[in-house]
Amino acid sequence: MGSLFGELARQATANARREVETYVREIPELGSLDVNSRARAETLEYAVWFRRRTVELAPENDMLTEDDLGYITSMGASRAGSGMSLESRQRVLRVHTALMLREINEATEAQRGGHVEELMRIMSWFAPQGERGIGAYREGFVTVMRRQVPYVEQAALLARSLLAEDPAAEELALVAGMELADHYAVTVIRVPDRPAGDRDLENEIEALVKRYGVPATWCPERVGGGGGGGGGGELIVLVPGAAGAARLHAAPAPGPDLVPDLVPDLLQDFAQALGRPCAAGSTAAVPLSELSGALDRARRISRAAPLRRASTRLRPHTLADVFVELTVADVPFVDEWLRTVARSLRPGPDLLVTLDAYYRHDMNRGSAATALNVHPRTLDYRLRRVRELTGIDPGSTHGVRVLSSVVTRSLSRAWG
Repeated sequence: MGSLFGELARQATANARREVETYVREIPELGSLDVNSRARAETLEYAVWFRRRTVELAPENDMLTEDDLGYITSMGASRAGSGMSLESRQRVLRVHTALMLREINEATEAQRGGHVEELMRIMSWFAPQGERGIGAYREGFVTVMRRQVPYVEQAALLARSLLAEDPAAEELALVAGMELADHYAVTVIRVPDRPAGDRDLENEIEALVKRYGVPATWCPERVGGGGGGGGGGELIVLVPGAAGAARLHAAPAPGPDLVPDLVPDLLQDFAQALGRPCAAGSTAAVPLSELSGALDRARRISRAAPLRRASTRLRPHTLADVFVELTVADVPFVDEWLRTVARSLRPGPDLLVTLDAYYRHDMNRGSAATALNVHPRTLDYRLRRVRELTGIDPGSTHGVRVLSSVVTRSLSRAWG
């Protein structure tokens, strides 16, 4: 054994203690090592063992054995079993790797820069065997995490990590048993009202995730910064899909987004299980690096889209469906004007619902009347009533542009 390896062997225990102290100081979840003597002893024993195995194996470039990897796997499992988060686990690996490299550098300096061959030997050993060790540690951690964390939370963690471009997404996909895709379409399902005592939302989302095998996370609506049960929120779903047309540009391509075929079925199933009116906004599939922007777009679309019950032909809206509503939302005086038009329709009867059916059926009187379960003459009467109350002909080009915007925005939110 050369002097560099000898120096590392002499400093193994002291370096291991420094590693444990660094964990306590820099990783909040491991601060308990200061008061949990058993956990501290286990952590120290493992840190000393790994350094000694490095000194034993590196001189001849021997690989970690299956027993070695098994011990490392058990440590990963122990960390997960103690409730350590994935973020803290990542920090543990970073701290460990950085300290090991620092120790090698310190040992080299202690030998006044000599033994270059030994330095090259330990560095050529450290990279591949360190990778094998990290893989074993992760395997133990993932195995226990899969068993301890509810499946719906596994899918939620994966969705949030993908949206945040977190490297942990790859590992979380293993936990959830999902294969990562290169592109995802983002769908936001808005549920504005969900009374307390309604059916268990978590169970509904879990059933949806298991059926479709997609990452999804529920974001409750924040009212006054407080918590509390019930209330609305939105379900964010990431659906794997092929790259959308013209996705080489930052801005969305003109024309309707190419929403994956899976999305309408998923939306319908969720709405039926939910039993409440909801609205959905979707984007075409985009690369992982564009998911944050796609989420913002899908969220804005869902807030402009009209609320529908599952009994109606529920479908996800895209930018092409609500571009007018999104435009006027940023122009207060236009928004107020549309509100005024909507209020003038209140004497009814059911004029907003009638216009909604009329435009959804491309102004086909027969189809719209059938959907409303009324006689075509009744439909004609209601359309005349709209013209009398607003001064706008529903069948004119002007009427289509204005009244369709009024209907969409009226059904998408509560009007004052």
